[in-house]
Amino acid sequence: MARAIPVRRKILWTALAWTIGILIFFPILWTFLTSFKTEAEAIASPPSFLFFEWTTENYAEVQERSNYFRHFMNSVVISLGSTLAGLVIAVPAAWSMAFSPTRRTKDILMWMLSTKMLPPVGVLVPLYILFRDGGLLDTRTGLVIVLTLINLPIIVWMLYTYFKEIPGEILEAARMDGASLMKEIVYVLTPMAIPGIASTLLLNVILSWNEAFWTLNLTASKAAPLTAFIASYSSPEGLFYAKLSAASTMAIAPIVILGWFSQKQLVRGLTFGAVK
Repeated sequence: MARAIPVRRKILWTALAWTIGILIFFPILWTFLTSFKTEAEAIASPPSFLFFEWTTENYAEVQERSNYFRHFMNSVVISLGSTLAGLVIAVPAAWSMAFSPTRRTKDILMWMLSTKMLPPVGVLVPLYILFRDGGLLDTRTGLVIVLTLINLPIIVWMLYTYFKEIPGEILEAARMDGASLMKEIVYVLTPMAIPGIASTLLLNVILSWNEAFWTLNLTASKAAPLTAFIASYSSPEGLFYAKLSAASTMAIAPIVILGWFSQKQLVRGLTFGAVK
């Protein structure tokens, strides 16, 4: 039987969890509130929290100055495109490593993970030249390619972990029934790993949506996503905090809403196979 937890300890842990949650969420709340202030109130000292004159003029000016929906669609296409392309590559790769490992499988996995330790600025110049010569600068296709390659190690590692939890006997039974390799992956393996695949997809959409380094350096205007949309409100003339907060709120709102509604699926996938 599970050991009973004292009520006092439950209250303590609940209060601690709420405190940590509020501390983590507070910068987002502050950005949201600042977006409804005037520029004078945004830089006022001491700052006002709730008692100020609320205004929506910042959102109107941001939309008038920048085409938000064009940046939004760029972010959607780039995030979903890079994630789906990564899944197409990573599912067969993770299958082979999980169910047909070789002596070099662990070495390959560690090598893939080590690529995430490389500072992006270290390969910026050669990648920029390749994109320039290949006509991929300031294009959605170019950003989909680079974000796919950047997030591919994470996708492979996560799927490899999920696939390792699936009994190999099930796949052997499918082979005995005459299933080809492609049918085995598509009709047997993939449905069983849907929680893991879904959490991998959600996590990589978030990573691609928030990617700023490559989107700022490889785009100008046509393929600029919401990260470039936010950066455009930091100018040599100074920081316009209210307008910057409005732009930031408009940029993070879609991904925050997505994370909120998919949190159960995300947690289920991230803990897939953790409890026996």
